[in-house]
Amino acid sequence: MARVEKLVDKMKRQPNGIKIEEAHKVLEYYGYRLDRKRGSHRQYVADNGSLPITIVERKPTIKAIYVNLILEIIGQSPYF
Repeated sequence: MARVEKLVDKMKRQPNGIKIEEAHKVLEYYGYRLDRKRGSHRQYVADNGSLPITIVERKPTIKAIYVNLILEIIGQSPYF
C-alpha cells in the first residue's frame, strides 16, 4: 500500500514523468484491470462497472493528461 501511495504522490508532483508500468500498478490497486491492448492503446475497465479508461502508451512516459485522468478517476485531485 505504501508503494502505491508513493506512486500517487509522484503522479501529483510530476505528471510528465510517469511510466506506463507505474500507471498500471496504480490502476490495478484501485480496482481496474487491463481489458485489451491494441497497438499503442491500453484500455482498462473497473470491476464495479464504471467507465473504461484508455491510455495511449508512448515511450518512455505517458502524457500528463492521462495521469491527471487517472488521478481524477481514483478520487485524488490532480491539482493541489
